[in-house]
Amino acid sequence: MSLHKKTWLQKLPVSIDKAWDFFSIPSNLARITPPEMMFRVTAGSGEKPIHEGMILSYILYPFMMLPVQWTTEIVMVSKPDSFEDRQLEGPYEKWQHRHEFRSIEGGVEMTDIVEYRLPMEAFGDLVDGLIVGRRLDEVFEYRRRKTAEILGRMD
Repeated sequence: MSLHKKTWLQKLPVSIDKAWDFFSIPSNLARITPPEMMFRVTAGSGEKPIHEGMILSYILYPFMMLPVQWTTEIVMVSKPDSFEDRQLEGPYEKWQHRHEFRSIEGGVEMTDIVEYRLPMEAFGDLVDGLIVGRRLDEVFEYRRRKTAEILGRMD
């Protein structure tokens, strides 16, 4: 059973504090998630900034209109540099998502690092290769575009 790791990077023309303020509000995740996924926060404090120990529950439709219930915990917060969430309940055997922010000339560099493992061993690896890995890339590419629309682009 493989542990998969994916990293996405984006540069934004805003301060590290402005980037933090946007990404640390859970309800903003719906703004940067593909609309066909119908993502919404169902429990937790979607409008308040994250804090260690915060539990958030979501419902989304990532593939073929199949609903997925997902619960995560914010396990680490180091404002304004990084925060990390991990899945408590959901579709993955393991899901850990680290959000990193670094001041650069003219803005901030934001990095998403996701480590995940699918259930069902070899079958899960097959499904990752055929569907899940590609879908994650699509979702994070959409997030990159929407974030640039909201916070601006850096060329």
